[in-house]
Amino acid sequence: MAEVKPEELKMIKESKLYYPDSEKVKKSVLGSMDAFNALLRRSWEDPEGFWADVASDLYWIKPWEKVMEGKMPYFKFFVGGVTNPCYNLIDRHLEQGADNKLALIWEGEDYQTKFYTYRMLYSEVCKFANVLKDFGLQKGDRVAIFLPNLAETVVAVLACYRLGVLFNTVFSGFSVRALRDRLINYEPQVIVTADGGYRRGREVPLKSKVDEAIEGMESIQAVVVVKRTGSEINMKEGRDYWWHELMAKARLECPPEAMEANEPGLVFYTSGTTGKPKGIVHSSVAFVVNNYIYAKFHMDHHPNDMFWCTADIGWLTMHIWGIVGALSNGVTTIFYEGALDYPRPDRFYQIIDKYRVNKLFTAPTAIRMLMRYGESWMETYDISCLDVLSVVGEPFNPEAWHWAYEKLGQKRMYINNTWGQTETAGCPLAGAAWVTPMKPGSCGIQFLGAQLDVVDEDGKPVPPETPGNLIITRPIPMMVRTLWREPERYIREYFSQVEGCYFTNDAAIKDRDGHYWVTGRIDDVFNVAGHRLSTMEMESAIIECEGVAEAAVIGVPDPIKGLIPVAFVTLRQGYEAGSEMEQAIKHKVIENIGKIAVPGTIYFTPVMPKTPSGKIMRRLLKEIVVGGEIKGDITGLEDIGTVEQVKAIVAAKKTQG
Repeated sequence: MAEVKPEELKMIKESKLYYPDSEKVKKSVLGSMDAFNALLRRSWEDPEGFWADVASDLYWIKPWEKVMEGKMPYFKFFVGGVTNPCYNLIDRHLEQGADNKLALIWEGEDYQTKFYTYRMLYSEVCKFANVLKDFGLQKGDRVAIFLPNLAETVVAVLACYRLGVLFNTVFSGFSVRALRDRLINYEPQVIVTADGGYRRGREVPLKSKVDEAIEGMESIQAVVVVKRTGSEINMKEGRDYWWHELMAKARLECPPEAMEANEPGLVFYTSGTTGKPKGIVHSSVAFVVNNYIYAKFHMDHHPNDMFWCTADIGWLTMHIWGIVGALSNGVTTIFYEGALDYPRPDRFYQIIDKYRVNKLFTAPTAIRMLMRYGESWMETYDISCLDVLSVVGEPFNPEAWHWAYEKLGQKRMYINNTWGQTETAGCPLAGAAWVTPMKPGSCGIQFLGAQLDVVDEDGKPVPPETPGNLIITRPIPMMVRTLWREPERYIREYFSQVEGCYFTNDAAIKDRDGHYWVTGRIDDVFNVAGHRLSTMEMESAIIECEGVAEAAVIGVPDPIKGLIPVAFVTLRQGYEAGSEMEQAIKHKVIENIGKIAVPGTIYFTPVMPKTPSGKIMRRLLKEIVVGGEIKGDITGLEDIGTVEQVKAIVAAKKTQG
C-alpha cells in the first residue's frame, strides 16, 4: 500500500468544499444540485433503470433484451442491443439538422488549419471506410493507427467504428521497438501512418519507423500514408498507398455495420506490472453509451460548446473526451498537433482565444507548466471564455488547482479533477461541472452508476480518512472486458486481489464528504506527464545497454510532470560510470520506449538494497532520493549496509548538482 505523508493526510482532513455559483448551477444541463443528486442516487439504487434511460438517448437498430448481465470479471450491458458507434457520433446529429454545424477543427503546429462540419466529416469517414473495405476488411478485422493529432486521425478512428473494425492507436512518440512490440501482439492487417509529423519545429519521421517495425510481419496487407510533411519516404509497391490518392477514388456513402453492444471495438495498449504492455479490450457501443453521459456531466456539455482536449491520440484520453465524449454530445472538438508551449509559451492561450474555447480537458502537467512560465504570457489574450476545466492523468496538487482557479479562470471557472484509467475508460471518480462542490486536490465523488471503495490488504473497507487500496465493486459499461489474447492475465492483474472486485493498483483515501483522493500507485507503474509507464519496461531497456548489470527505476515527484523516472544502475566489471555511459543509457531508453521515459537522473551504484530472495526494494530507493532518509522498515534487507552506501552516492551526486 502506498505510504501517505502526515502533511498530506492533514491537508485532506482540513480540505474545504467550494460550492459553484448558483446562477451557473441553474444554467447547467440538469439545472440544480437536487436534480443531479436524485439522478446519482437512482444510478446507484436502480442501475438497470438508469442505464436504460441513458442508452435510450442514442439510436438503436435493435433494442436490448437485458440491460445488465453477469458480474465482474465477466459482465455485459445492453445485451442483444444492436447499433453502430459511428452512427451515434455523426449520423444521429445529421438527422437532427446539424449538417452545417462545425464538428472538428484541426490546427497544426505550423499554424495550418482545417475545418469540418458534421456533413463534411460524415463524407470523409464514409470514404475512408470504403477504402478499408476495398482492402477486404470487415467487422472484427484489425487496423493500427500510428499518427499524431491530425484530422485524418479522427477520420480513421471513426471509419473503423463505422465498419466494426477493431482499431488501436499507438503514440507517435514511441520508438520502433515499442511500436513493434505492440504490433506483433496485435497483428493488424492495415496500418495508417504519415510520412512524418511536427514537434517543436522538428520533423518526426513516422513512415520510416513503421517500415522498420513491420519488417517480417506477415499480417500486414497495406500501409496507408498521410502526406503531412512532404518529405521523401520509401513507398513499397503493392503494400504502401497514399491516403489522398485512395480518398480521391473512394465512394461517398458507406452504410454503418450493425454491432451488438458488447462486441469489441478498440484495443488499447498500456504498460503492465510485468513490463509487457497489456492490450486493453473495450466494447464499442457500451463504451460510447457510458462516455456520452459521463462527458455530458463532467464537462456540462451544451450544443454550442467549443471543446479542446489537449491529449495525444495515442492515449485513450483523447478517444474518451476528444472523439466519443464530444461528438456523442454534438459539440465542436479541436485537435491540435503540436506542443502546448511551442513556439512560445503563449501558444496554449492563443488557441483558447482564437477559437473561443469554453470547455477544456488537459493534464495537471500542462497546468504546472503554465504556472512555471508565469501569468505574463496570458495577459495579451482574452481567455474569459473558459468555463469548465477538467483534468486527468496524475494527482492534481492543491497549489496548481488554486492557480488554475484564480489565474486561469479568474474564479469564474469550474474545475473538475477526475480519476480514471485506460482500463476504466472514462472517469468513475469526478464531479459534475457546475453542480457538485469542488475540493482542491480531490478526484471528486463516485460518479453515475459507479461504486468504489477503499479497502485494506485483506479487502475489508477502511474508515474515512484512512489510506487503503482503491477498488471498483460494480461494473460500468465502459470498463475493460478482457486483455487481448491474454484472458488469464486479465483475471490475474485485476480480479485476483479482492474477490468480485476490480483492483485498481492505486492507493486512495475517502474523506468524510465522500470525496476520493488518489495518492499514488501501489504497483510498479506510474504516470509521467500523464503517460503511464512501467518501471520494468524502462529497466529492461536500460539492462540492454552494454555494460549494465542491473537497473532499478523509481518515480520521484517533479513540479511540472508530476513524476519523473530516476534510475539506479550497477555496471559490469570493466565498465566506468560517467557522462558517456549516461548518454548510452538514455539513448537505449529512447530507442526502446521513447523520450518520455528517459530518466531525469541516473545514479551509478555498486550495490542495491535487496531482500534475501534478491528483490530490489525500490521503496527504499525512493525514500533516499526524495527525503534523504529511510523511514520504512528495513529488517527485510539482506544487507542493511547497502542503504548507507546508496545514500552516500545520492548525496554526492546532489552535491555535484
